[in-house]
Amino acid sequence: MTVGWDEGLDWPGLPPLDGDRTADACVVGLGGSGLAAVEELVARGLSVVGVDAGRVAAGAAGRNGGFLLGGGAPFLHDAIRRWGERPAVELYRTTLRELERLASLLGPAIVRRVGSIRLAGLPGEPDDAELADCAEQEAALRAHGIAVEQYDGELGRGLFLPDDAAMNPARRALGVAETLRGRAALHEHTWVSTVDSKRVATDHGVVDAGLVIVAVDGRLEALLPQLADRVRTARLQMLATAPVPARLPCPVYGRWGYDYAQQDADGRLYVGGGRDHHVDDEWTLDASPTADVQAWIETVAERMAGGPVGVTHRWAASVGYTSDGRPLCVETAPGVVAVGGYSGTGNLVGPAAARAAVALALDGTPPPSWCAG
Repeated sequence: MTVGWDEGLDWPGLPPLDGDRTADACVVGLGGSGLAAVEELVARGLSVVGVDAGRVAAGAAGRNGGFLLGGGAPFLHDAIRRWGERPAVELYRTTLRELERLASLLGPAIVRRVGSIRLAGLPGEPDDAELADCAEQEAALRAHGIAVEQYDGELGRGLFLPDDAAMNPARRALGVAETLRGRAALHEHTWVSTVDSKRVATDHGVVDAGLVIVAVDGRLEALLPQLADRVRTARLQMLATAPVPARLPCPVYGRWGYDYAQQDADGRLYVGGGRDHHVDDEWTLDASPTADVQAWIETVAERMAGGPVGVTHRWAASVGYTSDGRPLCVETAPGVVAVGGYSGTGNLVGPAAARAAVALALDGTPPPSWCAG
């Protein structure tokens, strides 16, 4: 299965683990959250071994829509209803700080500060119910001093959020990994079988470490069965198209966020969604694209493009969902802290949760209220 984001990547790779190792800390998973955990740990002077079952960002971290959006899975007004005002607003501001950090680290070639558009429906006539929901979201954002504008343009109607950004998610993760090369022992293609206090067993050796951070979103409950009642894996599917005329100025999402797309400088569309049309089928550990969901995504791509498209790549990824949309940050055994369950919004929520995990593990700082601890 090929991934559209991987076209033209020049990544020298990282070696698999080459036998038993001892370190101050071990990080399992080298996506956005795992790399943030590594960054935090080495900044504190700890020796770190990081392992991933595949290439860096070969999972959901490099297969998502490439959106860098403020907040968590629920829109701000909905998050306030679910969690309360303080946790919802605090998470929103935390993710914006995370975006600033990422933009400063990687620069404008990778992080494009172009904002995002939430449409009421898909391109065309707006959905009245979703348009009313956009108005609630706008009011909540304005009430807390967060930038928002009404959108009324070629694509339809909705909201424009100028603080948001776009990226190629694979290039983002590989760029962060490159900054950590030489500061931590990072290993790709190293499959983890078990995680215990102070011990991570892999197919290439055992890592003994005083602290273990498990930063795996999709399939987290498979690696840590004790979290099976806290997080559930879903499949998210995407496709990429051949270049079409420029139409999307920034990441665009609609139909309550279920469908989403962005367009790169060459005109290629990267489009995902449709999970709600086949909900029961998409609660799965299988990360293979399916004909029914892909057919829906093609219709979304055509709506976004304003005409026919040629599909060049199809793929899927596994992500973790929690019941209320708050990410997990929880100690599962002495010296083992797990983060995950980003509910489809892990690009900024994941690193923020990973930093909270390090603070919990090293300082005993309770997880923030926007985490499910």
